[in-house]
Order: sequence, then structure tokens, then C-alpha cells
Amino acid sequence: MEPMKATLQPTKAELTPEEIARYSRHIILPQVGLEGQQQLAAARILLIGMGGLGSPASLYLAAAGVGTLGLAEMDKVEEHNLQRQILHDTTMVGKSKIESARTRLLSLNPHIRIEEHPQGLTIGNALDLFGQYDLIIDGSDNFPTRYLVNDAAFFAGKPLVYGSIFQFEGQVSLFHPKAGSPCYRCLFPRMPEPGMVPNCEEAGVFGALCGVVGSLQALEGLKYLLGIGQSLTGRLLVVESLAMRFRTLRLNKEPDCPLCGKAPSILSLKKENYSFACCPDSPDGSGEKKSDTGFPIEIDVDEAARWLESENPPYLLDVREPYEAAVCKIKGSSLVPMKDIPEAIETFPSDRPIVVYCHHGQRSLRVTRFLREKGFTKVTSIIGGIQAWADNKEPEMARY
Repeated sequence: MEPMKATLQPTKAELTPEEIARYSRHIILPQVGLEGQQQLAAARILLIGMGGLGSPASLYLAAAGVGTLGLAEMDKVEEHNLQRQILHDTTMVGKSKIESARTRLLSLNPHIRIEEHPQGLTIGNALDLFGQYDLIIDGSDNFPTRYLVNDAAFFAGKPLVYGSIFQFEGQVSLFHPKAGSPCYRCLFPRMPEPGMVPNCEEAGVFGALCGVVGSLQALEGLKYLLGIGQSLTGRLLVVESLAMRFRTLRLNKEPDCPLCGKAPSILSLKKENYSFACCPDSPDGSGEKKSDTGFPIEIDVDEAARWLESENPPYLLDVREPYEAAVCKIKGSSLVPMKDIPEAIETFPSDRPIVVYCHHGQRSLRVTRFLREKGFTKVTSIIGGIQAWADNKEPEMARY
């Protein structure tokens, strides 16, 4: 499949003399010109996430004069974000990322409009939200949201600029099945099981790489809006930062794709298609925490603290990696990384309850289920992991 030319967007907006001066270095480019800059001023782009990718992408789109930027984000700024999320600064820690983003983007370019979507992206609002914009840029950092973004863009008929980061590697593409290109599910048909692929909070991410990938997403979006160059439709750009190597892989539209194939099985946005965003351990998809033994499969940090302070405390098992435990740990815990659990299983007590924790609760939930399958009936996972423990029990604890 040959990479498609970007599609020219005909809508234009008039520019003031101040705006013409501001964008002059664009306007003198023959491929952009005054007409192209007017197209950018009339354009509407929705950014999903104001984090590591959304930060550089939104800054360059705002600087380029894209007329309206929609920001979909629910989170607040945390100190560990600042290693890579350059949209925010130390003064904004504890405030909403949307508030921080709005302040920074309008200070960069007061001629643009910011539309805030503080509820983020949900199954209920996705199609209506996407219908309001010309282009979607995905800066999400989890699989449920990534698949929801892809599916909603498909049903809304909108082009989607995809980007992702894992440690030192990044990926970028442009998915637009309505124009004949593959979608994200052509590449990865189904979500991985919860905990099978670590997120950036578990595996780490090289901050400067976010700037590269997010900027490439902005570049793809601008090219699409201007109708110039060859887009990444039908191609996946892979950035290997340690080797400083860029590779381009051909992507084919898969006939058996569950979303855009010849006989699709995904016909609408349904909760079960993104279930591990809610409760990965719910066997019936209801979101309820159930246990065959009657022993709770998950407990919150308040309950965990009560158990640990009791006369006969449970065995406390930390299933994170050693480099994580070096940052912080709950007093009295034994460290056995998740990958080593099968080999260490004989060392765990069978005559007392076991409480398992990790960073945010996904790995510990998997370990809890595994141990139950192996005959340990009184095993439970701490909801939210050590992050929730630090938030509620030890606010002075170091975080990562």
C-alpha cells in the first residue's frame, strides 16, 4: 500500500495583521502560504491526554496557529510528570492538567481557542466529541483508552494520529480507514491482558523521547490539514532512541480486522471492548470484585492498614522490581518480583493471609489470581498499590 497524500482541507479563516506577522515563517513556505495558514486557523484538533505526548504536540500545534485545540484530560499535575510533560511546571503541581495546559498554550499564542473537556474521553461521549473536530491526536498512555480512541475515530470517520512510547522506543502513524488506510486494530486486533505489558509507570520512559514522538504527531497533523507531503497512513514509524535509528514499517489493511475488516465483530462502542479500563479482575464484566473463597480479592489501603496493624498481621508481598522498591516500600514487606513468583511459591506461608501490592494494583491483582489458582485461598491485592498507600497513609513517602 503506497502512502497516501494528505487530504487538503478547504475551510479558511481570515488572519489579522498581527497573526500574519506571527506566522510569517510559515507563510513564506511555498507549500503553506497565506492560504495554508488560513486553513490552519480554521482547523479544529482534539488532543487526548496532556501528558508526555500531548505536551509537545499541543505546544507545536498552538505555535503553528491551529485555530481550535480541544483538550481531553482528567488528571492533575504530579511532580513525577515534570520529567517529560513539558507543558506543565512546578507551580502547577496539584492543579488540573487542563488548567495548566490552557494557561501555557494561551500564553504561547493568544490567537488560538482552547476548548476544555475535563471529563476526558468516555464510551458515552467519544462519538459526539470526535464529531466536533477535524483531526484526533492520541497522547494516551494506556491500552483501554488507546483502543477506544481508535474505535471512536473509525466510527466518527476521523483521521487519527497515533503515538506511543515504551522506555526508549516510540511509534507514530496516521490511521484513517475512511480514506482506505489501516486502523490500529489492523496492527493489534485485541487488547493485551491486564499486566501483560507494563505501562510507563512500571517500565519507565525516557523523557526526551516524548518530545520527539509528540512533535512528530504534531507534524503529521499539520501536514494532513495542509494537504502537503506524504502522510504516515499505511506506515508505522518506529523510533529507536538508543540506536538513534528511525525505521518505517509497511502496514496493511487487514481483511480480518475486527473493526474495519470485511466482516467486523466490533459494530459499536461497548464497555466489554475496553473492560480492563474498569475492573480487569471481574469475571462477569460487571465491575464487581468477586471471590470463590469468600476472601476479598482486593482491599483498599484503609483495610490493608488495619490488617497490618492487627495482632496477627498477614504476610505482605511486594511484587514490584528491585529498582522500584529502592524508591519506596511498605514497612515489613517481602520483595519478590512478579516474574519470580512461580519459582518462589514454596516460600510463601500457607497458614496466614497474604496481602500483595505493586505500584498501582495491576500486577498485584494478577499475582493474587495466580496464587489462588495454586491453592492459596487467602490472598488479596491492595487497590491502587503503593501509590494509593502514599496518598492516604504515608504522604511523606517518596514517589515515582
